[in-house]
Amino acid sequence: MSDEPSGGGAPGGGDADMTLAFELDALRNLADPNAVFNDARQWTEYVGVVSEKPTYVVTNYTRKHRVRQDFFSGPRGVEESLENVKAQFDTDRHVFVGVSEEDREIAEVAGWEYLPLQDAAEAAGWRIAGSAASTDPFESSDRDDWP
Repeated sequence: MSDEPSGGGAPGGGDADMTLAFELDALRNLADPNAVFNDARQWTEYVGVVSEKPTYVVTNYTRKHRVRQDFFSGPRGVEESLENVKAQFDTDRHVFVGVSEEDREIAEVAGWEYLPLQDAAEAAGWRIAGSAASTDPFESSDRDDWP
């Protein structure tokens, strides 16, 4: 199978019987992660986030951006998470959206199709964030009245 997008709304081929996983860094590079997940739900069975980061980092990010995920990596690394998700979610395709050569290698080892974020965004019409928009607005708040 090719990892080149074939157009249509779904990156990678338009098959609705698909599990789609985003590496957290890929998700952070999107202008509107919530909109991306809502869009992906129209043409996938399952969509989630995997990362080497601790669970609370992924959970905090997805809550702040109102991303409702069907799965996440938990305390496991990306490769083990992808293997577990593939075993748990029996779909025709398993596509991993990432940003690095390491992501591509992990996808191959885990038996997933790899799709670079840029290609996925172009195929699905998702906006990539600018450098200022990709920072966490809550990370360095100067507000004194913040709980």
